[in-house]
Amino acid sequence: QVQLVESGGGLVQAGGSLRLSCAASGRIFNINVMGWYRQAPGKQRELVAVIRSGGITNYADSVKGRFTISRDNAEKVYLQMNSLKSEDTAVYYCNARRQAMGVSLDYWGQGTQVTVSS
Repeated sequence: QVQLVESGGGLVQAGGSLRLSCAASGRIFNINVMGWYRQAPGKQRELVAVIRSGGITNYADSVKGRFTISRDNAEKVYLQMNSLKSEDTAVYYCNARRQAMGVSLDYWGQGTQVTVSS
């Protein structure tokens, strides 16, 4: 099992910044991808950003140029969020994915609330 604990959420005014952190523990070997997803009230969970082994990153179009994902080792991943908008308000979830032999296994954190006031 892999445990993921997020931190760094909160209330911020539009145009402000927040930095989310996610700490992974447990059986973290062969975690190929780590990322951030979010879910706003009444909406489906959506991908925000992912970072793969080797440092390749992908972002949702809505956050490109404003958010930056980074990973400093196998245990921590960050999401720097700048120029926040009210539509960024959501619960943000850390994700870790283990991929091997064509099988993917996802682990999720408990989520951290981000609220952007306009």
